[in-house]
Amino acid sequence: MRFAQTPTEETLWQALRGGKLGVVVRRQYVIGQYIADFAVPSARLAIEVDGAYHAARRAADARRDRELGRRGWRVLHLPAELVANDLAQAVALVRAALASA
Repeated sequence: MRFAQTPTEETLWQALRGGKLGVVVRRQYVIGQYIADFAVPSARLAIEVDGAYHAARRAADARRDRELGRRGWRVLHLPAELVANDLAQAVALVRAALASA
């Protein structure tokens, strides 16, 4: 792993790993010069858990999202608060994003 995961990222990882969604989910997946928190390469879906620090990084996040889009990836942003407080809803959003691929 390139960086230590946050507790919320670890919580989401436990819900996504091992084929639980019927697809392979990778964590800390390198896409060009960026590292996505999680990715489903077969669906070209990057999943980001956005903590409080992301508010200060909006411009950088927008640039990253545009670059990933140019590479054919979609980015799903999940608020860390949602993952921590309603994991089932966070997983449902991932499932919905996969279904719309």
